[in-house]
Amino acid sequence: MSKESLTTIELEMAVLVRRITSIASNRKDDSLVRSAYLLLHQISVEETAGVKTLSNELQLDISTVSRQAASLEQKGYVERVPSPHDKRAYFYRITEIGLKELTQYKKLRLEKISKLLHDWEEDEQQNFGQLLKKFNYAIKDLSS
Repeated sequence: MSKESLTTIELEMAVLVRRITSIASNRKDDSLVRSAYLLLHQISVEETAGVKTLSNELQLDISTVSRQAASLEQKGYVERVPSPHDKRAYFYRITEIGLKELTQYKKLRLEKISKLLHDWEEDEQQNFGQLLKKFNYAIKDLSS
């Protein structure tokens, strides 16, 4: 990788993180915080998921996942389901209310992203999505 490319990527990543942080801290209209959104999304994908699985997938410590899942449970977005293999253990499953909230929140996010990329060509949007996905996997692999 050229030094010029690396320097550009490093700076643009810092700018991106700063701008996203700024937007996130100024928004009062979002009912789900990013961490709750990702946790709720992962539970919906897995159908039922335990704290350890969620911790591994989201690269968070178990206490953080437990705390966030308890918050989602208090809101009625998830419910505990006993493990069929170990009655002492349990999994989380998304509720109808949780699925509705997740769907609405995702719709708002997609609308905002659509506005940001409205003047991009379709191939630029596809390339950006693929490169972003590749980059996220690289980050996950690095920290595993």
